[in-house]
Amino acid sequence: MKMAQSERLKNLFIAPGNAGTSQFGTNVNLSPTDVSAVYNFCKDNQINLVVPGNEDPLVAGISDFIEAKAFEDGLEIKVAGPSHWCAQLEGSKDFSKAFMGRHGIPTARYQSFQLNQLDAAAEFMKTLEPPYVLKADGLAAGKGVIITPSFDEAMETLRTMTDGSKFGKAGEVVVIEEFLKGIELSVFGISDGKDWQVLASAKDYKRIFDNDEGPNTGGMGAISPVPFADDAFMQKVVDRIMKPTYDGLVKEGHPYKGFLFVGLMNVNGDPFVIEYNVRMGDPETEAIFPRLKTPMLDLLEAMANGNLGEIGVSLDSRTAATIFLVSGGYPGDIEKGKTIVFPENLGENQWLFQAGTKQDGEKIVTNGGRVIAVTSLGEDIPSALSRSNTLAKQIEFDGKFNRTDIGLDLLNFKTP
Repeated sequence: MKMAQSERLKNLFIAPGNAGTSQFGTNVNLSPTDVSAVYNFCKDNQINLVVPGNEDPLVAGISDFIEAKAFEDGLEIKVAGPSHWCAQLEGSKDFSKAFMGRHGIPTARYQSFQLNQLDAAAEFMKTLEPPYVLKADGLAAGKGVIITPSFDEAMETLRTMTDGSKFGKAGEVVVIEEFLKGIELSVFGISDGKDWQVLASAKDYKRIFDNDEGPNTGGMGAISPVPFADDAFMQKVVDRIMKPTYDGLVKEGHPYKGFLFVGLMNVNGDPFVIEYNVRMGDPETEAIFPRLKTPMLDLLEAMANGNLGEIGVSLDSRTAATIFLVSGGYPGDIEKGKTIVFPENLGENQWLFQAGTKQDGEKIVTNGGRVIAVTSLGEDIPSALSRSNTLAKQIEFDGKFNRTDIGLDLLNFKTP
């Protein structure tokens, strides 16, 4: 959507795309992780900028492959995304925790274990206070974190993770870490390998049910900006986390290019890193990008071409509230193919972001767990939420479900 708004854009191709993206460009039946096929498509269609949207192609090395092949073929094709080495910050929890340790970046105490190390894992967990946090080392579609209240449950969960029955190869190595008590938020940075700056803050809601109950999902909603992320807190984030992260990557010979998502826990006013993502998060993106005033294409080109220092990033000061509408049964078994009924008109500064949808003749039907993200701008959290909740009720499909408490925890939150 944001890229399509640029008058300089000639063609926009989306792989693989959905019913919503077809409104803004041309959907292409390509797997983003088939980096060779993506490169050949770029070459054949005279594409000069590639924007990896999620983690899988980045961990698969799409940035390195495309730019190396383009150089070899004498073509100008840039990628607005980090290298394979940098993508390990998300691709491996063990890698990212070790990186934080090398550069003094505050994070929870941890150790990593495999199936043949369960006795050692048990000894380490005895040094922690419950609940216990277990993270699959590899990519698990945002669902690889399990928090268990008891030692016995943690050990049983660890067995099912490390033997591959729960997360496959992604869980063969498990990071066990201490539970940090506080409130979560995400801070996003942008970098061109030389210069970097903070983009925005947002708060995601992972649990399927109200009051943060039930299993983790890919995200049920988001608020941006986060009210407790004031100037004093953000200065701590910059000094203790963002600067050491970017400086550390340069020091290790791998300057970062692209978006960087830093998942944080505010513990009594101090930020601790929970995780890195090497792209914009979802649904935080749907809350942040509507606030972005800087032309998206200018920003992406600056990150890819190394001239971010010449671009000023401007954000709308109003609050964005995003609510995800999901299929019944999500995040477990879901039914697809349910006809979606949309409202006739959207209000000013309101957006519908289609995710799990597809075109079926003249109808748009559900095609995934998280179906549509509803976003509205408002002067504050209550007004933005009111607009998004009203819009969410106007969208209909069988089994539709959404949380009703997104953002309410922020109304009375007091910065320690």
